[in-house]
Amino acid sequence: MKRMALGVVALCLLAGAPAFAQEDAEGCKDHPLFSRFPNMYLAGCESSQFDLRAFPTGPINKDDQTTKPAEVEGPVEWLSYQVKEGTKPPSGLQLMRNFENAAKKAGGTIEGQYPGWCKGTYDVERMPNMGNSCLSYGLTMKFVRGGKEVWAFLQASESEGSYVLTVSEREEMKQDIAVNELADKLAKDGFVTLYINFETAKATISPDSVKTLDAAAGALKAAGDLKAEVAGHTDNVGTPEANLKLSQERAQAVMAALVERGIAAARLTAKGYGQASPVADNRTEEGRAKNRRVELVKK
Repeated sequence: MKRMALGVVALCLLAGAPAFAQEDAEGCKDHPLFSRFPNMYLAGCESSQFDLRAFPTGPINKDDQTTKPAEVEGPVEWLSYQVKEGTKPPSGLQLMRNFENAAKKAGGTIEGQYPGWCKGTYDVERMPNMGNSCLSYGLTMKFVRGGKEVWAFLQASESEGSYVLTVSEREEMKQDIAVNELADKLAKDGFVTLYINFETAKATISPDSVKTLDAAAGALKAAGDLKAEVAGHTDNVGTPEANLKLSQERAQAVMAALVERGIAAARLTAKGYGQASPVADNRTEEGRAKNRRVELVKK
């Protein structure tokens, strides 16, 4: 594990770096997803091969000022940036908006944004070295890259130009069952669950779901003339009405993809169930990931 060269970790948002520390700390480098803000240097960094982080998401609870944590287990990187001496420091809002725009342009989603000083709190024990639990120009971003979820949490100082960044990776749900196993499961259990990735809040199927769709089409071909319903399900984020509509659109998109792979349209129907049939706890990100699914149900 690499340690911060200046020795100050938890207060890195509050304390400026010494004037002589203008070069990147030894062994530290930018994360591949993020270029640094101009006229910045890496004051320190840490990394872990596997750890748990709780990323703040959603709106701030008005009763206790807390946020909902999204738990992510996997490799973690922590980076601390300071502004170089003699340059004008950016504001906290400027830093936050720059990262927000860059994330959206790169296809990421904004899972939480907290413009302003100490707008709420986050779980400091499960998100260490990011400050004192206050959300200050905080931004939580999520990216899907190569079958993985990459989560990033930014916090910026109000006027000193410094910021810290925690980045963690998590493997997404994978379809590990082979074609023959899918066919046997469909015949035996009457349904199979497919974890197909879509663009956030859309029915556009992500390219990394091609293998899953190929396996599903192969299973249906192996099942002879069996007819199946393509059932769409969502988590409980959003309104029930919007989720019902989204699940229907996603079921139709999967049905169309299976027809493109040689399955007769007469063998399939598409129906969305929205958030009505969860298979896991919607209070956790892992549970919500399991609930965002498509099932092939034997008719």
